[in-house]
Amino acid sequence: MFPTTPHIFTHAEYADMVFVYGFCNENVRAACREYSLRFPNRRVPDSRVFASVYNKLHKNGALPSRHISSERANEQNVDEIESILQSVERSPTTSTRRISTRIGVPHKRVWRTLRQHGLYLFQLQMVQRLEEEDEARRLDLCRWVIANRRLIPFMLFTDEASFTRDGINNTHNSHRWSDKNPHAIVERNSQHRFSVNAWCGAIDSELIGPAVLPNRLTGGRVCRLSAKRASTIIGGGSFG
Repeated sequence: MFPTTPHIFTHAEYADMVFVYGFCNENVRAACREYSLRFPNRRVPDSRVFASVYNKLHKNGALPSRHISSERANEQNVDEIESILQSVERSPTTSTRRISTRIGVPHKRVWRTLRQHGLYLFQLQMVQRLEEEDEARRLDLCRWVIANRRLIPFMLFTDEASFTRDGINNTHNSHRWSDKNPHAIVERNSQHRFSVNAWCGAIDSELIGPAVLPNRLTGGRVCRLSAKRASTIIGGGSFG
């Protein structure tokens, strides 16, 4: 089933749509762009109209007739589309249900509109917060590395991580299908706590570790472990 194309354009305009659609190798988005360039003073139809008009002509041998109801009854109002797009432009982290409630349109229509305009939902990624002076320090390090490229094979890169039972469980996508509520649960915050500190490093093409660190970490302990592990890779050299 192809979307119904309401008669709000002239037959000449429909003919131009078919021509542009074929000129763009049946690519609806390219057809929209090409149509707006060729006819800057016309209202550019929705991308679905190009394919619908072509399919009706191919199937029925005729352009859309005048008995078809108006576009307002079958297709989204332009103001509604703009309201949806402006909502995510003003607040990119807003939810589709909040947009639906605010402007009074069905939730599924909000989803469909955003996807039709190339907008998709992406999860936020947690990163470490940088301090104000970090940028200058990073630039200094980059300049030093550029000036001492010969030392790159001897540079040791390390990282540490702590593993505990006290992590945060995201249950947003956790669910269970059932004909009755199974009252499913997710256990967390165990009474018996534990913590494991792990260390790993890399020098040139060699991976060092991983190694388990003491529970109480200090800068000196980490440096001594890094020196000890790295010395086994570069032939027992000393890190002063």
